[in-house]
Amino acid sequence: MNRNPIVTQALTRAATPQFAERRAQPSLRLSVDWARSEAEVREAQALRYQVFAVEMGARLAPPKGAPAGLDIDLFDAYCEHLLVRAGSSDDEPGPVIGTYRVLTPAAAKRAGGLYSDTEFDLTRLRSIRPRLVEIGRSCVHADHRSGGAILALWGALAEFMARNGLNTVIGCASVSMRDGGHYAASLWRQIAAQHLAPIDCQVRPRLPLPIAHLRQDLQVEPPALIRGYLRCGAKLMGEPAWDPDFNTADLPLLLRTADLPARFRRISG
Repeated sequence: MNRNPIVTQALTRAATPQFAERRAQPSLRLSVDWARSEAEVREAQALRYQVFAVEMGARLAPPKGAPAGLDIDLFDAYCEHLLVRAGSSDDEPGPVIGTYRVLTPAAAKRAGGLYSDTEFDLTRLRSIRPRLVEIGRSCVHADHRSGGAILALWGALAEFMARNGLNTVIGCASVSMRDGGHYAASLWRQIAAQHLAPIDCQVRPRLPLPIAHLRQDLQVEPPALIRGYLRCGAKLMGEPAWDPDFNTADLPLLLRTADLPARFRRISG
C-alpha cells in the first residue's frame, strides 16, 4: 500500500449545495462535495487530527513519514472523502468543517476488508455486503455541531448511494471514555432500548466495552452526531467496542436508505 493517500475519482458528485444552504447559519453557506485532489484530502485529515487528537486526546498511529498534524491511516488510500465547507459565498467556499470517508464494496475488496472488520465480527452482514458502504472517521468542527453539517453529509451520501445502486451504510460512532466508560455504557443502554437492529443485522465487538462493570442507569444526552444518525433512521447493531488508542467506545450503526426520512429520499431520488 502506498504511504500517502491516492485520491480516486468519486463515483458521482455530491448533493447540491443548495440542500445544505437551507440549514446553514444565516451568515454562512455550507457546501458539500467530494475531495478531488490530495490537497483536499489533507484538509479532511487536518480536521480529523484537530477533533480526534487535540480535542479527544486520541493516540494516533500514522504511517511512517506521514506529515505532522494529520490523521492518516491505511484505509484512507482506498476511500472517497466527502467534505463540508462553511463560507460566505460560492467564490469563497471556506474551510472544511465536516468530513466522512466512504469505502465502497469494490474498494473494500482492494483494501482487504472494512475498517469495521477490525473492531467487530460482521459475519451476519455477509449477505448484504455487496451493496453496503462504510463511512468512517466522521467528524464535525466543534463550532458547527448544531445539525446543518451532518444533514449536508447525509444528503450527499444518500445521492451517492442511490446513483451507484447501494442500499446500506454502516459505521462506528465514537463516544469518549474520559469518565471511565459510564457515560458510554449508559448511552448504549438508552439507545438500544429504542433503536436496536434486528438480530440478523447484529454484530459482536472483538474487544467489548465491559458494560456489566459500568453504570448503565445515567440519564445522558447523545452527542450531536449520534442524534443526527438516529434522526436519519440508523439502528444500533450491538454492544460497543472499546478502542484503547482513541479512548472511545465505538457504537456500531447501520442505516438502510429505505429507512431514510422522506426529505433525503427526495434529494436522492
